Amino acid sequence: MFTSTGSWGLYKAPLSKSLLLLPTVLSVLLTVLLPQYHDMFTYNLQAVRQGKEFWRLVSGRLFCLDLKDTFCSSLLIYNFRIFERRFGSHKFASFLFGAWILSAFVDLLLTEALRFMFELQVDVLPAGLLGPVFALFVPFYNSIPRVQVTQVLGHVSITNKSLTYIVGAQLLTSSAYMWIVACSGLIAGMFYYSNKLAVQKFLRVPEWVARCGSVLLEPVFSDSEPTAEAPLGMGATLDIQRQQRMDMLDQQLLLTQLAHFRRNAQQQPAQQTGLLNWNRFFPSLRHRGQNRLQEGPQPQQPPYTHPPDNTDVVEEQVARLMEMGFSRMDAQEALRASNNDINIATNFLLQH
Repeated sequence: MFTSTGSWGLYKAPLSKSLLLLPTVLSVLLTVLLPQYHDMFTYNLQAVRQGKEFWRLVSGRLFCLDLKDTFCSSLLIYNFRIFERRFGSHKFASFLFGAWILSAFVDLLLTEALRFMFELQVDVLPAGLLGPVFALFVPFYNSIPRVQVTQVLGHVSITNKSLTYIVGAQLLTSSAYMWIVACSGLIAGMFYYSNKLAVQKFLRVPEWVARCGSVLLEPVFSDSEPTAEAPLGMGATLDIQRQQRMDMLDQQLLLTQLAHFRRNAQQQPAQQTGLLNWNRFFPSLRHRGQNRLQEGPQPQQPPYTHPPDNTDVVEEQVARLMEMGFSRMDAQEALRASNNDINIATNFLLQH
């Protein structure tokens, strides 16, 4: 699933791009050129408790003061940009804002609990937007399907989500008290994602702020629409290049025939009683090995119209797709077309 969208970069994700560039640049400046201002952006909880310097809950949770933390958090923000594309910049910003506020309170509660129960005094925590970054693992775990890519040593499965978890583990082990920030972010993410006590209604970015941010960010951080053609990997073997070409041709054929199907549905609404059948779009898997052995372009075959597909859908899978933000009609159509394969249905809906 990420393979098909990974080449799009930060297209339609201006907030993710701004979070990727601005904090990184400022973190590098504070670390390399302006180390004398480190104290202003230190996440010092002792100064908050004893000195009543509550402004540190803001300044200490904006910019990373460690380049390793900056690098890992930037990679995670880049991977989590899919949520901004799926839900829109406003909802994505509301999730980050709500998780940022909630994780600050959880930081204070956890450190006080450690001091009371284990006499462990924690005065300084890692600085930066780390709470919201760890909070994004909650929707990532719950709403992104797990697709196996390969296996290592015949037992260890490598999935489309493994790299993100590895980067998160690296960030988790980068400093002594990072686990406190990680726990705070995960707790805040679960609380906000489950909408306990209707927290999403109160901790959200106002509409006027979202509009102002859209006016300011989109002209600066917007990307041009990607082309349908994706460049092939340099240095790839012949088999990999053939597979990549096949995948691109499959995608182009799917898009072309889907547009043709929708035009026919609009022109003849009374005659369309069936729903989408993906057998018209995807070539049979048992023929894919034969296609690899054929050299040269093949003549395009006219699409064959199958009879209406009346496959029953599983309501539990419909509910899972609706939780991801898709409409009930689209979820039912995708599941019927994929013979109730939720991974294929989700992948198709995310790409369209």
